[in-house]
Amino acid sequence: MTPTVTSAATPTRLIACHECDLLQRETALPRDGVLRCCRCQAELYRARPDSVDRALAFTLASAVLFVISNLYPIVGLAVNGDLVETTLLGAVRILYNDGMWPLAGLVFATTLLMPLLQMTTMTYLLVPLWLHRRPYGVDIVFRLMHLARPWGMTEVLILGMLVALVKLAHIASVVPGVALWSFGALMLLLAAANSAFDPRALWQRMGEREAFVTDLHEAARSSAPTAMRCGLLSCHSCGLLVHSRGYLHDAGCPRCGAHLHTRKPDSFARTWAFLIAAMVLYIPANVLPVMNTSSLFGSEKDTILSGVVYLWTSGAWPLAAVVFIASIAVPMLKIIALIYLVISTQLRSNTLLQQRTRIYRLVELVGRWSMLDIYVITILVALVQFNALATIQAGPAAVAFGSVVVLTMFAAMSFDPRLIWDATEDHHV
Repeated sequence: MTPTVTSAATPTRLIACHECDLLQRETALPRDGVLRCCRCQAELYRARPDSVDRALAFTLASAVLFVISNLYPIVGLAVNGDLVETTLLGAVRILYNDGMWPLAGLVFATTLLMPLLQMTTMTYLLVPLWLHRRPYGVDIVFRLMHLARPWGMTEVLILGMLVALVKLAHIASVVPGVALWSFGALMLLLAAANSAFDPRALWQRMGEREAFVTDLHEAARSSAPTAMRCGLLSCHSCGLLVHSRGYLHDAGCPRCGAHLHTRKPDSFARTWAFLIAAMVLYIPANVLPVMNTSSLFGSEKDTILSGVVYLWTSGAWPLAAVVFIASIAVPMLKIIALIYLVISTQLRSNTLLQQRTRIYRLVELVGRWSMLDIYVITILVALVQFNALATIQAGPAAVAFGSVVVLTMFAAMSFDPRLIWDATEDHHV
């Protein structure tokens, strides 16, 4: 559905696209309908029926599975009558004890802390609404939920576990644990909870409305009426539109408290800083050993590429292709894509605007999947601990690679896609 901006005799609510800043009408949607921006095709919002009830049910079920997943072993490895099992928290502890505390902190944050924070904040917001009450401190909790969502990577962890199982099957007998199955179910339920949760329904159930209601006479005079051009600020957390004349730069959103900006501050400088750091670390991440394996037959150092080769020669070519794409191709392509976006935007190019916006959308979507190799290393290090027989330790490339993933995600978050479309404003003045 593609709304158009036209003049109206009666006031109507407006919405600003977060990717191109175009002002559009809010439109009633059919069940499960999607409203997309008529300029860049970004999703503006969805019609999610029974949002509070469904999201709460999925979130509570996720919380139960989260507890089970972290109490029971993920997988066990049996060698000569010895069985080594590990939980996710146990794997993090082994990384920390081996001196790999940056890697341990990254795995802990993305697989335990952030999913837990996401479930806790959603439950905190939804239970009072289900009881027809207003949650206390809703603004802070909502911002915490918004912060945690991009960093919870349960689905990437599941794929990492599968890759680790293939590698472990060539070492000893693999015994799947209860947590392996519960983590799989947790992944599906978390995805369902995120899909069912509707921020617009949240604020409407609390009786919140937009800070202003305006007609479109002023906007209709321009072929590209943007929020910035009409003197409006759009909150990236809750979507609220407010008049910029009533708020100073870097002021807080009156609804959720998030900082309001016409554009992300120092977007180009921050994006370049993260990109340059990621490019510097990308070299040691692929050259240095990512794992050190010690056994009766000596020691062996594996790089990310040698791990892909091992999977391929072992017959697991689909997983080899997945690891190659997620761990080698995606980080490199993300860096190249972001460099292209920043340079073309700084040059104020007004060509291929929709295509460049889609590239940005894709970079944000695939960024988290580069964590795959980190999770594979975590499981292998935790399980292959047979003292004199065989041990695996994380290598220095693991820390460098994890840093590349985080830095490229920060770079994508720092880049403001609305700057791509600002070049068109020169032609409408």
